[in-house]
Amino acid sequence: MQTVALNKMIDKLGLTNLVPEVETDGIEINSSEINRPALQLSGYFEHFACDRVQIIGYVEYTYLNSLDPEVKMKNYELFMSSRIPCVIYASRTEPEEAMIELAKKYKKPLLSSERTTSSLMAEIIRWLNVELAPCISIHGVLVDVYGEGVLIMGESGIGKSEAALELLKRGHRLITDDVVEIHKVSDDTLVGTSPEITRHFIELRGIGIIDVKTLYGVESVKETQTLDMVIKLEEWDKDKEYDRLGLNEEYTEFLGNKVICHSIPIRPGRNLAIIVEAAAVNHRQKKMGYNAAQELYRRVQESINKNKR
Repeated sequence: MQTVALNKMIDKLGLTNLVPEVETDGIEINSSEINRPALQLSGYFEHFACDRVQIIGYVEYTYLNSLDPEVKMKNYELFMSSRIPCVIYASRTEPEEAMIELAKKYKKPLLSSERTTSSLMAEIIRWLNVELAPCISIHGVLVDVYGEGVLIMGESGIGKSEAALELLKRGHRLITDDVVEIHKVSDDTLVGTSPEITRHFIELRGIGIIDVKTLYGVESVKETQTLDMVIKLEEWDKDKEYDRLGLNEEYTEFLGNKVICHSIPIRPGRNLAIIVEAAAVNHRQKKMGYNAAQELYRRVQESINKNKR
């Protein structure tokens, strides 16, 4: 089961720990869903999703203030003694003293955010969906080319990193070199990112490791990118028949999701960066409804039909 450290979520979302005495180290979150505990705070604990992050917004806050103190304390006790990972107060609401004392007693973190409840919920769900998504690591280079996530694959030494470096000089952005972590965030979307230890680094044979962020600036790197297309680099084989029209799409599969894949033969003198740029722009055109190969086929068919008349 995938988990993510609570401390990582606190840092990423800029949350404030309202009870510093309660340690957040070692607390793991294993669900991308969240819960607004309105029913639990009213005393109904059947089907309580206690493994989820709990969010108290302005509605819950005002409701709690209307409860009888004895009923409220009983519900607080049941709520805080459960297996909840943490409670987040949104919309600038704050816990009362009784809740703080129970947080210390049961060692449950109370956090706060100045965001509105709706925007905080959306951001937490989006972030947890990526962090807790099924993940695999593969060998390759992921770059953002005109907004398209292009995964460059091929055998070691074939020129993946050199192609990425040329793309960086042409204004595109690097996500990761050598190791690509692919997360399946939905049945339609794959997101690629870099392992923390190799983030922003590229290895160039004969030169060594270079820091892309330091050399080319922060605009040349990016932390995550959707995976839209795969380009496989391979040595030129004169006996192999390569696709010259592109009428039939080829796909490769990651975590059950299919991604369009192009095999590019490598020969001396071919500018890989320009080829990757052209492939990315062509892919965008197809998504917008224009397919150059199909347009050429249509024109050829019209010409043949005219000659038959």
